Amino acid sequence: MGGPMARHLAAKGHDVTVFNRTAAKATAWVAANGGRSAATPREAATNAEMVMVCVGNDDDVRSVIYGAEGVLAGVTAGGATMHGAAAQCVIVDHTTASATLARELAARCAEHGVGFIDAPVSGGQAGAENGQLSVMCGADDSAVFDRAYPVLMSYAKVCKRLGNAGSGQLAKMVNQICIAGIAQGLSEGLNLALAAGLDPDALVEVISQGAAGSWQMSNRAKTMVRNEFNFGFAVEWMRKDLAICLEEAHRLGVDLPITRIVNDFYGEVVEMGGRRWDTSSLIARLRAPDDRPRE
Repeated sequence: MGGPMARHLAAKGHDVTVFNRTAAKATAWVAANGGRSAATPREAATNAEMVMVCVGNDDDVRSVIYGAEGVLAGVTAGGATMHGAAAQCVIVDHTTASATLARELAARCAEHGVGFIDAPVSGGQAGAENGQLSVMCGADDSAVFDRAYPVLMSYAKVCKRLGNAGSGQLAKMVNQICIAGIAQGLSEGLNLALAAGLDPDALVEVISQGAAGSWQMSNRAKTMVRNEFNFGFAVEWMRKDLAICLEEAHRLGVDLPITRIVNDFYGEVVEMGGRRWDTSSLIARLRAPDDRPRE
């Protein structure tokens, strides 16, 4: 998702430097979009006003931010400027990670005089490509968010600060919990429709206009009943996200019974060979063996 997000930044006139752990991807991005690529996160961050990070998990974020070749080393070495004057650099982490990590990064950045925003996104690959992401933000300093806001809106349809550091990640947990429950309910309903001999497309045309309607129904129902699961966010990443949700809920003493069950169901999808299928593939485990997709 980082590629199209960076493309929108460049299209808005920002001077963009990209780094990817697979160097060829960064080289290809520059060939298509301009700007330049960097060999390390430190090099990419040097003299930057704003650094956006979008990787896989907590450990990935730490590997990019910390260390002699990390973002923080580049930020503190470079000294960002805005309109010719010294400016505080802001690090924006778009990774879906833990709230604990967000608070850790906020504290570490503050030690170096660097702003920090945890800003996970929702909207999937299509949202990134179309610049229509929902960005959930946590920032200890509202002025830091205000400065970043117009830049983040380069690829967002909505961007909101929901509280201090960690709030963005907590909001993303709620987002993923809601998606998981809806995807399971939709899977069960569609599977019943198929077993009963209903035309699923005609059915969805009717019920999507009422209280049962959802983004998942409008965008995934037709592909779900056809065993098409190649539409963005993969099961392996959803399981990572739900594990974060369950860990945080345990810390808070909150019960998430449906989330636990659906997370286990996604585990069954993985065992079926669906690690890289998208999250609507929950229906596959409900289908008769002969009606399931092939690996």
